[in-house]
Amino acid sequence: MVPFEKLEQIRQRFQFLEAKMADGAAGEDIAALAKEYSDLKPVVEEVEAYMQLVSDIEEAEAMLADPEMKELAEEELPGLKARLPEAEHSIRLTLLPKDAADAKPAMIEIRPGTGGDEASLFAGDLLRMYQRYAEARGWKFTVMELSETELGGIKEVVANITGENVFARLKYESGVHRVQRVPTTESGGRIHTSAATVAVLPEAEDVDIQVDPGDIRIDTMRASGSGGQHVNTTDSAVRITHMPSGIVVTSSEKSQHRNREIAMQVLKTRLYDLERQRVDSERSEDRKSQVGSGDRSERIRTYNFPQGRMTDHRINLTLYKLDQVMQGDLDEIIDALTTEDQASQLAEIS
Repeated sequence: MVPFEKLEQIRQRFQFLEAKMADGAAGEDIAALAKEYSDLKPVVEEVEAYMQLVSDIEEAEAMLADPEMKELAEEELPGLKARLPEAEHSIRLTLLPKDAADAKPAMIEIRPGTGGDEASLFAGDLLRMYQRYAEARGWKFTVMELSETELGGIKEVVANITGENVFARLKYESGVHRVQRVPTTESGGRIHTSAATVAVLPEAEDVDIQVDPGDIRIDTMRASGSGGQHVNTTDSAVRITHMPSGIVVTSSEKSQHRNREIAMQVLKTRLYDLERQRVDSERSEDRKSQVGSGDRSERIRTYNFPQGRMTDHRINLTLYKLDQVMQGDLDEIIDALTTEDQASQLAEIS
């Protein structure tokens, strides 16, 4: 049984927040209180439903001692007790520690790995897959930095995605994605194996990361790239080097002012991600072997085009609907990964 003391603490905190907001929360950050209140509301609803069920079971059991009520209690008890395991599981999921980054927007970076031109083309396919998924969920998908190959593949892309629970849904996408198919450049019909790396980072806000101006070096340079749209007559591209970490970020849009904004945002997000990885590593070495570890060197998924098959190696999930997956139908995969990660966390607690 879930400890009632903890459930009561949650309910009391919710009531405290409710009273604070009703009073106007003078001198306090009303936005922070409102967010905590909003986050706690569904938790409290689960808590109250669970506590009510336990109370109903206790009342029915007490009625067994009353000859007049015994028959009614015997009818009600089996149904009430049958609901208890699912209610306990639901409340335990609700009480799992929340990742503070789950509600944040995300930055996604895609780069080709082994496989030459085919890897670059596959990186482009992944970009379109995530664009379609974002569109289906009503998210805003903004390409911040894009470098393409002559064949229409991608050397590197950085995109920003905003919407509801973006990082919570996409955080399991980090890692090496492998493709098996006959490249368009292959005349002999042989299947090639190529790869691309995806990194999904929660977007940092100013309150998350403060960058010391003395720690960075900003260089401007001439924008370069394939195609006339990249040719610039002014030195508008910006490169920011964060000397303590060695992180180097570049942006080569037409506006130098916009490039500074983009590069600083990418830098803050990468520094925030470094700090999250450090904290996660200290918290539990065991998490490295679990679904939500976000290890970008790990091969997480294979897309086999001849067989129309997608396999996620972390949870041994195989779906024979590759066309739909490449069109952005990712919910079944992400739901399964989320469930597995929650199960791992529950096992840790137990």
